[in-house]
Amino acid sequence: MDDPAAPGPAGPPANGNGNGNGNGNGKGKPGAPKGREAFRSQRRESEGSVDCPTLEFEYGDADGHAAELSELYSYTENLEFTTNRRCFEEDFRTQVQDTKEWLELEEDAQKTYVMGLLDRLEVVSREQRLKVARAVLYLAQGTFGECDSEVDVLHWSRYNCFLLYQMGTFSAFLELLHMEIDNSQASSSALRKPAVSIADSTELRVLLSVMYLMVENIRLEREIDSCGWRTARETFRTELSFSTHNEEPFALLLFSMVTKFCSGLAPHFPIKKVLLLLWKVVMFTLGGFEHLQALKIQKRAELGLPPLAEDSIQVVKSMRAASPPSYTLDLGESQLAPPPSKLRGRRGSRRQLLTKQDSLDIYNERDLFKTEEPATEEEEESAADGERALDGELDLLEQDPLVPPPPSQTPLSTDRVAFPKGLPWAPKVRQKDIEHFLEMSRNKFIGFTLGQDTDTLVGLPRPIHESVKTLKQHKYISIADIQIKNEEDLEKCPMSLGEEVVPETPCEILYQGMLYSLPQYMIALLKILLAAAPTSKAKTDSINILADVLPEEMPITVLQSMKLGIDVNRHKEIIVKSISALLLLLLKHFKLNHIYQFEYVSQHLVFANCIPLILKFFNQNILSYITAKNSISVLDYPCCTIQDLPELTTESLEAGDNSQFCWRNLFSCINLLRLLNKLTKWKHSRTMLLKIQTKYLGRQWRKSNMKTMSAIYQKVRHRMNDDWAYGNDIDARPWDFQAEECTLRANIEAFNSRRYDKPQDSEFSPVDNCLQSVLGQRLDLPEDFHYSYELWLEREVFSQPICWEELLQNH
Repeated sequence: MDDPAAPGPAGPPANGNGNGNGNGNGKGKPGAPKGREAFRSQRRESEGSVDCPTLEFEYGDADGHAAELSELYSYTENLEFTTNRRCFEEDFRTQVQDTKEWLELEEDAQKTYVMGLLDRLEVVSREQRLKVARAVLYLAQGTFGECDSEVDVLHWSRYNCFLLYQMGTFSAFLELLHMEIDNSQASSSALRKPAVSIADSTELRVLLSVMYLMVENIRLEREIDSCGWRTARETFRTELSFSTHNEEPFALLLFSMVTKFCSGLAPHFPIKKVLLLLWKVVMFTLGGFEHLQALKIQKRAELGLPPLAEDSIQVVKSMRAASPPSYTLDLGESQLAPPPSKLRGRRGSRRQLLTKQDSLDIYNERDLFKTEEPATEEEEESAADGERALDGELDLLEQDPLVPPPPSQTPLSTDRVAFPKGLPWAPKVRQKDIEHFLEMSRNKFIGFTLGQDTDTLVGLPRPIHESVKTLKQHKYISIADIQIKNEEDLEKCPMSLGEEVVPETPCEILYQGMLYSLPQYMIALLKILLAAAPTSKAKTDSINILADVLPEEMPITVLQSMKLGIDVNRHKEIIVKSISALLLLLLKHFKLNHIYQFEYVSQHLVFANCIPLILKFFNQNILSYITAKNSISVLDYPCCTIQDLPELTTESLEAGDNSQFCWRNLFSCINLLRLLNKLTKWKHSRTMLLKIQTKYLGRQWRKSNMKTMSAIYQKVRHRMNDDWAYGNDIDARPWDFQAEECTLRANIEAFNSRRYDKPQDSEFSPVDNCLQSVLGQRLDLPEDFHYSYELWLEREVFSQPICWEELLQNH
């Protein structure tokens, strides 16, 4: 793994404190080379260490197709593959007279058989209906009994899912799902049981499995897809996105299942399948990360904003991993540092190297425009300690090709500023940053400010002119800035600007449907995430998320217990993966659609303690979590459908798992970190972690964790005058935190009220003053009003005395 890159403008010095040989005595290994060679040798050893392997991981919307399908099933369900096959074969033999198999039938014959299956789904008998649903599920699973390889199973699963959709299977199963959700008998039975098992959710699991397989297979785009399949995909996407037949979008039905499960009214719901299906439906209807990037580019063009400097997806994919802090390496650096006397002699050259990084930082501890005062003895010792810590890595940094030359060797360009090639992100500067910089500079040099004027630079020295020019070259206007400005204008001038035209996009429709129940949705998701987190302890009041993984009969042997333990851990990991990906997708899409939709969801996540929950999740050995192997390869779909299940042994439980890490766990960790960043970005009252937290951790922490600071510098996008490394941010005032949240909440409520609450008695609504027109208006009355009309007249009109004198006096 690579070393941290050398710092450039506004970055911290790249270095680590601390340990080298791991024995804690500072003497090193016998016979080891001394001085710099020993340091480099130990560095090479740590880079090749087994403890921190290089992971071949590519971040994306989801894992591979086979892996995403296999995670739908728990290992406890494996016996049901045989049941599904038996139900299909029994029905197929009675309906198809020829001795042909499913794969041998012509397409027309296959469609005819599927139509017959859908007709038989409408029988009254619940048991018979379940058998037919299992036959459909067997088709969606790829008719594995007629396949010879896993590739064939996946191929025919996708083919059959397109065929099932074209015949109207999804709509039929949606009706059955509504019936099962409203099945009060199943809920009552589950509530009476002391422990809910997988048997209590059989019908729901079959229905959700068919729907998930259809969504996941149709969602997957391939170049070889026919025009008919491409058309079917877009039609399916539209059906899931918009309200059809006066019904809510499908995602809202799944959200209601989540809240019903968390309320305790339906403990038998297979929540893992519900969450996986919800995540994939949102991804299918709204779009994944690449689609988001395309939408962002399109929206910026519509608003007349300059194009993006880079593609975030491609930058992340090409970004190299950073070595985590190592105690053994840190000790060696401190032991190999030269004495203070030599350090003081080299202080000038080091300051020369770091001059450029400080030049654009207005909140730097060094004041470039003030005569340097003599340092106190305590400050001198602190500086010597810091430089001693820096020296261990300085020579290596000087040899790094990513390090820019000293300022004296860098040609001054008046057109653009050259930054180190090692930085993956283009720096960004907000309009507020430029105004803030000029306010500080004007107060310092001319004694007064000019408000939001960023063009007048009279009276300011030349370096300030250059700094302002550099800041303006990297000025970034976001879509959110435009949306906030438009919202302010609509609030100020509602009559002159008229009513806002809101495009009916899938994201907008989903937000409108979620709006009034959104707090309950977020609380429910976080409750499940808390129950699934590996750091959570079992509590009596926590929800039971294992209803769709626990068998009817608990294991009686050690191997069965081991298998169930792996299954339970895997089950929890998949839940964490689906919730983290779902929340991240929702936040990113809502932020692009309108910033206040994003802020509304974010505030409810914060109010529901999402930030402490994520921090609690990371309060574990992350390396162990990422490399956890809670999977049994021979029991994963589609492998388990092709070959006979092996006899349960310790070797069979561990066979075939040679991966260095668990994809879903690393994916979940990245998603949760991105969630945390989105919740805390520019929100000083919420800041808990990542780059923006370092300013609150104090000088001693930053000095002791310079390797972490260096890794942050190398990987995270920089705001040119964001003083994250030194902690002199004047915006970070604790007494403003409550006001900040209250102001944001007021803006969100004003936005929701203006756009989604349409009161008829608004002060801006036109008033009809014509008596005949008012009396002639047709009112929509309930359908059953005429049944109770006479009773209403008697109670509300005839039985009420009218005081005509009082009425005349009042008027």
